[in-house]
Amino acid sequence: MKPRILIIGGGYGGLRTAMTLQQHLHQQAEVTLISKHDYHYQTTLLHKVAIGTLSARKSRIYFRKILDLTKVQFIKDKIIEIKPDSKQVIGNGGVYEYDYLVIGLGFKPEGFGIKGVEEHAHKLSSLNAALKLDKAIEYKFKEYCHTKNQQDLSIIVCGTGFTGIEFAAELGSRLDELCLIGGIPRDIPKITCIGRSDRILPMFSKKSSAIAQKKLESFGVEVICGGDVQEVKTDGVVIRKDGELKEIKGNTILWSAGVRGSDIVEKSPLENTKGRVKVDAYLRSPQYENIYVVGDCALCTSRDAIHAPTAQLSAQMGDYVGKSLLKILDGKEQKEPFKFVHRGTVCSIGHTDGVGIIYKQSINGEFAAFLKNFIENKWLYGIGGAKLVFKNGQFRYRTSN
Repeated sequence: MKPRILIIGGGYGGLRTAMTLQQHLHQQAEVTLISKHDYHYQTTLLHKVAIGTLSARKSRIYFRKILDLTKVQFIKDKIIEIKPDSKQVIGNGGVYEYDYLVIGLGFKPEGFGIKGVEEHAHKLSSLNAALKLDKAIEYKFKEYCHTKNQQDLSIIVCGTGFTGIEFAAELGSRLDELCLIGGIPRDIPKITCIGRSDRILPMFSKKSSAIAQKKLESFGVEVICGGDVQEVKTDGVVIRKDGELKEIKGNTILWSAGVRGSDIVEKSPLENTKGRVKVDAYLRSPQYENIYVVGDCALCTSRDAIHAPTAQLSAQMGDYVGKSLLKILDGKEQKEPFKFVHRGTVCSIGHTDGVGIIYKQSINGEFAAFLKNFIENKWLYGIGGAKLVFKNGQFRYRTSN
């Protein structure tokens, strides 16, 4: 029998593994990709979907359109259990057996046990969650002429990392349009961004963080640093700042203060920390050499890798695992450990602005925005070629609206 390679999760890491195998395999193995959705979406663009500047149609990249189904079988199913001792994965649709398993099940938001986060806050954890938030914001702006409830136009963002800042900036840059459509005075909508750190985007230099905050404030976004969220309510959040409790009112709340690994991994026999497996130098589970872990479910031993941007790291992990499996199928041994090449990080501040670092050089402005779009388009090119870039790509003034 041919070796069976099973990939669970169709995110950056899982899909990249499948594409790498697809490009070089010649019927040496049976490769199967399982995902709970029949499409892939770029998690780094969910903030655009949540504001309505990227449509659902452009967000979805269907697996069966980009995979060579003669080399990689695709199954839509939701994984519910991993059984490494019997080399099985259980899904709602049945039992899947494997010789080699690649786990790329992604992340879930981390609420840190704070009261009200699960019940009252939106999270950008999936494409459907982003679309739901977009509809909620648009509805409140359109209905303001009837409700006259200013708290409906008050949006609170908890978290000053990439997701929170990119969402707040994208929304801030679109407020003029939303107010024009709804006939709303521009001074009524309010965006508040709250973070525990002493500055936003703490992974960047102080200078870059200051530039990003100034750009945010130019959109009318209020930034609160050093604010520790104590509770999330239906109509606002309670924070502790400078030793005092303060309540900030708002009927739309986004939680983007942290993520953790997959629940499926956390409940499995694999040794893990909050759904993340501390992999070895070859991205394998220390307990099972036939199980590889990529993306948010993997906790690398390299300090740089831990702090790397998720999409960039996941894609490189997927490439590496795909090539490792190809070597194994050819009867060779993978002797080179995984090494993450940190080429740079860019945070968009609206569609035509941003801040970042490329090869240790700080950048900002339109050049940063150009590089952000270039990075997104490069990913599309890698999985679908030039045709997919022209169809779904990010360009300077091309947005869904």
